[in-house]
Amino acid sequence: MSHSAAIDSQNIETSDIKKKKRKRLFSYLALSIALAGTGSFIYWELVGSRYVETDNAYTDVESAQLSSAITGTVSAILVTDSQVVKKGDVLVQLDPTDAELALSQAEANLNLSIRRVNGYKANDTKLGAEVLANEKEQKRLLAQVDAANADLQRATVDLKRREALMQTGAISGDELTRIQNVYASALANLNAAKAAVAQADAARQAAVGARQANAVMIEDANTETNPEVALARAKRDQARLDLERTVIRSPVDGVVARRQVELGQRVQPSTPLLSVVPVQQIHVNANFKEVQLQHVKEGQKVELISDLYGDKVPFHGTVEGFDGGTGAAFSVIPAQNATGNWIKVVQRLPVRIKLNADELAVHPLRVGLSMKATVDLKSE
Repeated sequence: MSHSAAIDSQNIETSDIKKKKRKRLFSYLALSIALAGTGSFIYWELVGSRYVETDNAYTDVESAQLSSAITGTVSAILVTDSQVVKKGDVLVQLDPTDAELALSQAEANLNLSIRRVNGYKANDTKLGAEVLANEKEQKRLLAQVDAANADLQRATVDLKRREALMQTGAISGDELTRIQNVYASALANLNAAKAAVAQADAARQAAVGARQANAVMIEDANTETNPEVALARAKRDQARLDLERTVIRSPVDGVVARRQVELGQRVQPSTPLLSVVPVQQIHVNANFKEVQLQHVKEGQKVELISDLYGDKVPFHGTVEGFDGGTGAAFSVIPAQNATGNWIKVVQRLPVRIKLNADELAVHPLRVGLSMKATVDLKSE
């Protein structure tokens, strides 16, 4: 065999070897792609389609914002920031002097009102007696008017008879004068009796009017329901409440935060003093993308990892609900999408997650911590 033929044979063998290697490589590549596709499919079916997760999640809680309900001077501050407190613990005290004086005055006014109402009832008895006495006096005076009127009629008859006899000369002028004086006296007595009756009637009417006015005051003479007493009692209760409000207590178990009050400070109603964070009630707001929420429902189980404790301390919870709108919708300056240059941005909707209370007791959290939340879509 010639040298050129040997070279050609060697080239053919080399080409066959390369083709076999290329086929083998393509086979391996196809097998790898198939395995990767199969693995991806299996992962999606077993994991990817079952869980949705986000690291845009933070702890949150409804803190108790404490403020003063009355005007006063801070006389004592019994807590500091980060101090653990129980429900009912005294946090801040205001000087009670003004409130104590106001309560004493309100109680005195209440007692005065009760006595006044009781006086109205006693006065009604007195005025009733006066009305009866005036009516009795008026009847007596009316009888005197009748008697005076009868005397005047007799005097009138005697005067006319004497005047007729005087014309015949049967009586003297002195006798006529005496009869005329009797007539004048009877007339004067009648007029005086009528005046006395009018005066007695006026006194009776005044007594009746006074009793009627007093009756209005005792229309509800029960000191438990009388309007005047009820008003005084309400003011007393308000003063008592204001005194109780000089002691500011914690409404919940929690941790003191953002203390803004200082000793000796003069505070007004609604002046913020401090906050109490009920850390045992902390929940998580997980901001999922809207495209992740198609299968998320209330009651599904959630596993959470905090940056504070790391992977070794997982927390567990359940989906409690969805916020009423996206974060962008409630921002100070909401997006204006009705513009010419509009770019679609995937929105995030806060999902509220309730944490396991027992786990929180062992590993307490604080507000604002970062969390990673993974929702198990198959756990409903």
